[in-house]
Amino acid sequence: MTNLGDLVVRKSYGGDVTFRVESIQRNEAMIKGTEFRLLADAPLHDLVKVDPASPSEKARRARIKATESLKRLHRDRQEQTERNQASLGNPLWYAQNEPSYFEVPGKVLHLDGDERYLKKSLELYEKLRVPVHGYYVAESQMASVLYRLLPSIHPDIVVITGHDGVLKNRPHADLYNLTSYKNSSHFVEAVQTARQYERNFDALTVVAGACQSHFEALLQAGANFASSPSRVLIHALDPVYIAAKISFTSIRDTISMMDVLNNTISGTQGVGGIETRGSYRIGLPKLKDLTTLKVVPSM
Repeated sequence: MTNLGDLVVRKSYGGDVTFRVESIQRNEAMIKGTEFRLLADAPLHDLVKVDPASPSEKARRARIKATESLKRLHRDRQEQTERNQASLGNPLWYAQNEPSYFEVPGKVLHLDGDERYLKKSLELYEKLRVPVHGYYVAESQMASVLYRLLPSIHPDIVVITGHDGVLKNRPHADLYNLTSYKNSSHFVEAVQTARQYERNFDALTVVAGACQSHFEALLQAGANFASSPSRVLIHALDPVYIAAKISFTSIRDTISMMDVLNNTISGTQGVGGIETRGSYRIGLPKLKDLTTLKVVPSM
């Protein structure tokens, strides 16, 4: 018997993706991907419970790739520190192997249509030391929420994601039509709102889309990076990896397209984009601990 919270796979799809049961109505269940941004409904007879300790092969590969991506981001961070040291040149700016500058990574505003994925995303941002403001927002409300938040938060990077997908019973058979997608039209509206606020693609970097989203429409609306070129499922944390890479790439550098896309779990079939500058800056000298600073008052 299938219950709320169970981990399941779909027999009709060969058990390729692991889901969590979110709700049950009569003989139908609403299920949500544990690794991939996929929301679906399925008849109960099509679901098979799985052991949490034995993930599907696809989930196992995704977790391995996620671990590799995280290690790569940490290596990138170390290389960034070495480049900073080389660019400063003067060894006096280093004391006891500690940098004597301060960092200003790009600030992220992350809107997510899935509360559980948002929590995972915020945990990863914190681990990577990326400054972020995260909000759980229904996809249909993202444009209006962005209109209110952008002037107060002033982010360098906006992430617009949640759930999407090509509709099974779509009114138009062609994939060029936005009505063929669950939420792509809402993501497009949100991107357009972001671009009305800031037209410069390097002053505000926009990462948009979810599983099977209308890649071309999102880029045309003004996204720097978007999903999904091959209309495949994207990993829940792919938008975070892209935003983190942008946040810690120097404003002097253009982000390596293949580097950032290969750093995602889904790769170039799941995510694509255009040339974009980074958002990271360094400053001198290193900020002081004002609680220990001895100052002689001048007034």
